Amino acid sequence: MTGTTAAASQPQAETLSDSEFKTLLAGVIPHLRAYGRSLSGNPDLADDLTQDTMVKAWASRERFERGTSIKAWTFVILRNTFLSQMRRNKFVGEYDETAVERTMSTPASQEDSGEMADLQRGLMELPQDQREALILVGAGGLSYEEAASICDCALGTMKSRVSRARAALEDIMNSGQFSQKRADAPPSSEAVDAIMDSVETITARREAANR
Repeated sequence: MTGTTAAASQPQAETLSDSEFKTLLAGVIPHLRAYGRSLSGNPDLADDLTQDTMVKAWASRERFERGTSIKAWTFVILRNTFLSQMRRNKFVGEYDETAVERTMSTPASQEDSGEMADLQRGLMELPQDQREALILVGAGGLSYEEAASICDCALGTMKSRVSRARAALEDIMNSGQFSQKRADAPPSSEAVDAIMDSVETITARREAANR
C-alpha cells in the first residue's frame, strides 16, 4: 500500500455545520459563565471571559470534531484566556458576593434558592485549584480525565483536588461560617441569540484588524 493510498484510507475528522456549532456553543454559555466566575470571582470579568471564549471558539470552529465534548473544548479556551489575562494583570481577583454563577443549578423553591446562595459562598471559601476542580467535575459534569486535561495536571492530582474540595466544602457548609454575605441574585437570563449573533461580528472585526 502506497503512502498516498494509506493517507486516503485514514478517516477524516467530521466537523459541524455553522448552524450545528452555533447551537452547541449556545448551550454551553451558562457553564462557561459559571466556570469563568469560579476562576475570576467576578461576574463582569466572567462575562468578558465568556464572550472572548465564544469569539475564539467560533473562529476555531473548523477544528472542533463532531462527537467530542464542546464543554471540555471551550473550557480549555476559557482557562487559557484567563491565565493569559492574569499574566497581563487584567484580572485583579476581587471576589463578588455572587461569585459562582447561579446557572450551575436551577433552584426549585425559595428555600432551595437560599441553599444555593450558601453553596456559592461556600465554594468561594475554597482555594482556587480546589474550587475549579470541584466545579469542573461536580457542576460541570466533566470526567476526571477531561478536568485534568483542562487544568493541565495529572489525573491523580485532579482526583485529589476534588476529594479535598468536597471534604472542605462539607465542613464549611456544616459550620455555616462564611466570609461573604448571602446574596440571592435573581436567575440569570441568557440573551443567547444576541450573544451568538455578536460572535460573528466580533470575529470578523478582529480578523480584519489582524490583517
